[in-house]
Amino acid sequence: MAISAERLAGVKQLQVTDNLDLLLTVLPPMVRKCLEEQSNLEELLEIVLDLGREAEARFPNSVVQLCDIGITTDDIDHVVGRVGMFGKDNRAGIERTLHRISAIRNRQGRIVGLTCRIGRAVYGTIDIIRDVVETGKSTLLLGRPGVGKTTKLREVARVLGDEFKKRVVVVDTSNEIAGDGDIPHPAIGSARRMQVATPEQQHAVMIEAVENHMPEVVVIDEIGTEQEAFAARTIAERGVQLIATAHGNSLENLLMNPTLSDLVGGIQAVTLSDEEARRRGTQKTVLERKAPPTFDVVIEIIDVDKLAIHHDVASVVDKFLRGAPVRPEIRVRNPEGEVEVVQAPESPRPEREEAGRTGPIMEGRPLPSVVKIFPYGVSRNRLERAIRELRVPAYITKDADEADAVIALKAHFRKEPAKLREVTNRNLPTYVVKSNTYTQIASSVRDMFNLRGSDEDMALREAEEAVERVIDNGVAQELMPQTSYVRRQQHILVEKAGLASVSIGTEPYRRLRISKP
Repeated sequence: MAISAERLAGVKQLQVTDNLDLLLTVLPPMVRKCLEEQSNLEELLEIVLDLGREAEARFPNSVVQLCDIGITTDDIDHVVGRVGMFGKDNRAGIERTLHRISAIRNRQGRIVGLTCRIGRAVYGTIDIIRDVVETGKSTLLLGRPGVGKTTKLREVARVLGDEFKKRVVVVDTSNEIAGDGDIPHPAIGSARRMQVATPEQQHAVMIEAVENHMPEVVVIDEIGTEQEAFAARTIAERGVQLIATAHGNSLENLLMNPTLSDLVGGIQAVTLSDEEARRRGTQKTVLERKAPPTFDVVIEIIDVDKLAIHHDVASVVDKFLRGAPVRPEIRVRNPEGEVEVVQAPESPRPEREEAGRTGPIMEGRPLPSVVKIFPYGVSRNRLERAIRELRVPAYITKDADEADAVIALKAHFRKEPAKLREVTNRNLPTYVVKSNTYTQIASSVRDMFNLRGSDEDMALREAEEAVERVIDNGVAQELMPQTSYVRRQQHILVEKAGLASVSIGTEPYRRLRISKP
């Protein structure tokens, strides 16, 4: 869901905290003195101390040599002795700050270089994506180092925990989100922080967070391995909102990364039938999305104050694989601190061929203002209910010759008896459903009248009907396949009804099974 420029107008960020004085206290006295002479310390990014070389202060657009003498072993030891323990990832920190000290070692394991990176908490930085975070959808942030991915994660954790009172757990592998030490930095608010002993254990801690601490939101920095990608999918299917970053600058190059492409649905080669290849106008072997994406929304952070938002990852990936142009929403923060939408996203269009049902197999001629629908093998009662509840200008006709459109059961359509053949020969819009359920019939009616944004509503209605049947007769019910986000909403609905639900099957046919506890 995109927001308007009017809603974003007047939104501002700022109030930056960096505890720079605490970092200065661990530096060698001479380096600290030279650094304090700089006039633009508020823009300082990092300090580099390499054995035998002059210290460097790095700013966004410049590098300044500090002092005229090289760094000695005593200088390195001075810093190492005043920061926390270095982990297996060669990173340490200063307790209750966001600063990060990374080490370079020689072959014998001795530290010969240090990079002291300034950590800053920027309050208000997520206002540019606040509406996306509020939807409850799992969101993945992409972008090159230094564009503010971790800063936004930190702010997301604080806002969801403090303002929305959600149970938020931060899986903090390198302590970059919540700082060093046992007490997390105040910048994450009331969110809880789980530290990770070694980077190789991040996927296990991700699962542990969900199994042991019942979070509503899990925040993760840098998903980078296949195990972590699998853990992310497992978490998403348990009804937990994920906010994470991953290696990669854009959705397109993430899709081409064999290790992480599962985060956005993955790719598989599919061999089409001759008829289908002709219909599509493609070769027989094509690339298609393998499964529903783990993340519903992908945000590409182009620059600190500019980002591109893909609100519907599944449809975007499908377009990429078909070679179709993609139009994300582009937002920027102007020099006055206000957020502007400089490129609106494309209007969402419902998928025509979802797992479990078939859409219009023949578009046909335009529909009149009041549509006469001819049902073939389809329940008239359920069709009447769909027309009534969706409030569309239509009614059912028993006479195929009077029909303006057709809804047929797939089994009947395949047999194509004479009556149905006559209807299709008249070039009428024809919709085919796989099973005779209200959900699928209503979906076809929605397609017929071009009603947008309805798939989630239909999936929840199907879950409500299944819940009623389980309560009435005790027989377990299986639902239609859905994306991980929609399954989460179904799980929540079932839980509120006091019933049990579990996801079964493999993608793209993964679905809920509802039963009594």
